[in-house]
Amino acid sequence: MRTTKTLLPALAAAVALAGCATTEGPGERPDIPVTGVHWTVDSLTVDGRRTASPAPTAYVEFQPGGRSAGNAGCNRFTAAATVDGDTVTVGKSTRTQMACDGPVQGFENAFLKAFTGRLEARLDDDRLTLTTPDGDTIALTEQPAAPLAGTTWHVDSLLEGKTATSLPAGTEGRAHLTVADDGTARGNLGCNNFTATVKTGSGKLTFGPLAVTRKMCTKPQMELEQHLYGTLSSGTVTFRIQHRALSVTAQDGSGFAARAAAR
Repeated sequence: MRTTKTLLPALAAAVALAGCATTEGPGERPDIPVTGVHWTVDSLTVDGRRTASPAPTAYVEFQPGGRSAGNAGCNRFTAAATVDGDTVTVGKSTRTQMACDGPVQGFENAFLKAFTGRLEARLDDDRLTLTTPDGDTIALTEQPAAPLAGTTWHVDSLLEGKTATSLPAGTEGRAHLTVADDGTARGNLGCNNFTATVKTGSGKLTFGPLAVTRKMCTKPQMELEQHLYGTLSSGTVTFRIQHRALSVTAQDGSGFAARAAAR
């Protein structure tokens, strides 16, 4: 009995020490692996009401160095963002000032309001959920880099030299381009559909004559069509892909930028 009384305190102390050795203190949990990934915004749930993203180009990327950047549905944005364990802390965002359609603008405003402050992050395979202190959630899905061929590219801004400008009001989400492996291209110029042959080289595209439908279009749609038609029919153009972003530039510096649609 004397031996038992001597061992019990020692065993209890050993168990306590073992428990302390394996307990992670504040800030010691591994950071959730969200940095360097392209996260497409699927939906936003506010006050129990879920709204699917109306824009295929909405996304978030958490960058090394404590920054985040993305597209809120129409406008691009940047914000400070740090990851600590399963907590993501996002600072005040700044965004471009493009005019957007009503549903897209409403989603964008609600998304940026939710995407700020301390957010609880949960990762399930390729799906990320960010939860605000009020219980609102942002649902996102990891998206791989997009190849040129076979991807539907949605035009989201126009280029003039080094300046990017917004699409004419009311034309957002209409213009798109798909280059196929068989040397053809098809898409929409903002109102009318088009098809063409296309030759691809190292960072170069050469479109053949565009066959375009002849719908009646609004003035903003025609403005967009003229810009895109001018770029695609100007001869050999330069293209560049950065993960899921495409830029196409003619020799005179005009062109457009586009984002890959979510898979």
